[in-house]
Amino acid sequence: MSATPEFGDAGLETLHEILNAHRGMEGALLPILHAVQEAFGHVPQEALPVIAKDLNITRAEAHGVMSFYHDFRENPAGRTVLKLCRAEACQSVGADALADHARGKLGIDWHETTADGAVTLEPIFCLGLCACGPAAMVNGKLVGRADVAKLDRILEGAR
Repeated sequence: MSATPEFGDAGLETLHEILNAHRGMEGALLPILHAVQEAFGHVPQEALPVIAKDLNITRAEAHGVMSFYHDFRENPAGRTVLKLCRAEACQSVGADALADHARGKLGIDWHETTADGAVTLEPIFCLGLCACGPAAMVNGKLVGRADVAKLDRILEGAR
């Protein structure tokens, strides 16, 4: 595959370095997808055919695995990634209202990023903070007992 304007020659070179680093590894697809997302901030669609060909799998298989796991993104994330727990324990203590507030305040829905690139909103299913719900994660940092005031402070800091 030749480079596309969005991906570029440098992107293609980086992708080949990642593929070479995982050559011969059993079950390499997930580690490769993680490495690609680490390198690019997302998994570019133009990378999937290259990955599939290298692993001798179909594009559909590569896309299916990527789209199955919630942590892989097709588009770059915002500077702040806000993940709100959607599991039942958090729902029972107000997570739905908190999620509605976040979506309204940001003007985006799940898996979207604000127009200014400041915040990406993601659902997550259980952060292991069931006794401290509703729970959230901000750029990998856990937040327990999240409420509207705490969420607003987080969002103000993100912008």
